[in-house]
Amino acid sequence: MAGNGEQPGVNGHKPDFTSPDPSYKFPDHKLRTQLRDSSKTPLVLVACGSFSPITYLHLRMFEMASDFVKASLPFELVGAYFSPVSDAYRKNGLALAQHRIEMCKMASESAAQLMVDPWEALIPEYTRTATVLDHFDHEINDVRGGISTADGTRKKAQIALLAGADLIETFISPGIWSDEDLSHILVRYGAFVVERSDTDLDQALAQLKQTKEHIYIVRQLVKNDISSTKVRDFISKDMSINYLIPPNVISYINQYDLYKGHHEMTSRVQS
Repeated sequence: MAGNGEQPGVNGHKPDFTSPDPSYKFPDHKLRTQLRDSSKTPLVLVACGSFSPITYLHLRMFEMASDFVKASLPFELVGAYFSPVSDAYRKNGLALAQHRIEMCKMASESAAQLMVDPWEALIPEYTRTATVLDHFDHEINDVRGGISTADGTRKKAQIALLAGADLIETFISPGIWSDEDLSHILVRYGAFVVERSDTDLDQALAQLKQTKEHIYIVRQLVKNDISSTKVRDFISKDMSINYLIPPNVISYINQYDLYKGHHEMTSRVQS
């Protein structure tokens, strides 16, 4: 991974990170502001996705990545974030952003480091993943000056993408990612990729020779293939989703009658 020095965003332009929501405030209440081991590089993991709905595997991804970092790498995890996509993503089964933000917050409330940043979800148009990572870099390193060490000096945090192995397959699929975006994400930030049983990681990495040194593979010691798609399918068939997603998220889904049909983008929360 490259260091996060003062660099322009994608396309060489400085992005505008102003939120369209005047009440938006970057969540930093669980961000650890001082390193425990000053010899290490502070690391912030960001998971971008639909989270429609969030599952236990989404939560476990951070736990697995944290264990991997502690055991193998010269990083210290100081923060972790979910960044739900906006409604402009228009994916089948995508609940309204306000629902997905709330479900992610409910699922993360007891986690020591997990936070939910609604910045991406609040933007009316689709935001590229590279720009989302630039936003985190700006908030943590530019606005807050990075993370402090025991002697009072500050270090820039390494922002990195956290994703499932299915993302790797999209990296090598023609027409999905521009070369510029892919280089920006992997070389400037890097990616932690959690393996999945239905993905051939070795084949994918073989086609990413120039950037694979910036990709860290997190092995699943206990196989878990829960997906939001499967959860939505169970709900539409009136099947139990107990122990697949957190109980408070199940209650929320029932409260707003989400995922009963084939399409979402309905059931707006009443204020």
